[in-house]
Amino acid sequence: MSSFQPAPVKPTVPFAALDAVDIRMGTITAVADVPGSRKLVRLTVNFGSHARVILAGLKQERADPTELIGRQALFVVNLEPKKMAGEISEGMLLDIGYA
Repeated sequence: MSSFQPAPVKPTVPFAALDAVDIRMGTITAVADVPGSRKLVRLTVNFGSHARVILAGLKQERADPTELIGRQALFVVNLEPKKMAGEISEGMLLDIGYA
């Protein structure tokens, strides 16, 4: 039996808060290593009208993160750019089924 315990549910937020979040489907067109990071990979994601570089902590979840090339996933695209491991991430990958 697994000892996994889910995190507690966070406090409720006003429904209107969702209006501020821009979630879009994107196609992962490239996956590259982020040198010096134990967790991060660099995803190049095509959203149809534009592409973005989004860093995601997938190294320890997948033996071969390049298997994601060609797959679609949901991304938050209106977050402030964030510098991680010396690189800039232009969004956030929503969970795609791994812990």
